[in-house]
Amino acid sequence: MRTKMSIMGFHAESIKPLNEVAAAELGANLLGEAIIFGCAGSCLLLEFWRQQSMRRRKEGERIASLLSLREDLDRLEQALNKLQVQVQVAVQRSELDQLRAELRAELEEFKGQICTERQEPEPEPEPQPQAPEASL
Repeated sequence: MRTKMSIMGFHAESIKPLNEVAAAELGANLLGEAIIFGCAGSCLLLEFWRQQSMRRRKEGERIASLLSLREDLDRLEQALNKLQVQVQVAVQRSELDQLRAELRAELEEFKGQICTERQEPEPEPEPQPQAPEASL
């Protein structure tokens, strides 16, 4: 009681004793407040633990998601590398095909030039002597 009075700002030298009913009521109030304080503290502590576990769970899910995304990214990078190699091979093939076509065209042109240069004029067919026609 003295502590309560000093907290409230009363400085009394002597405190008269309480009767039994007032003491029981003050004790009941103190016990009720202690129970409420204990329940509130327990609720706060449980909520804190719940928030911590939720945070850990979300962090674990986030890490799992990041690992999954990283694996997907690695797979996509490998697929991209394979496609780039295929494109390079295709480009080389198409370039080779284009060069082959150009060489064939040049070869055909060259063959045509050679044939025209080597080609000698065909001799005109000589008239065949006609056999005398027999009269009937």
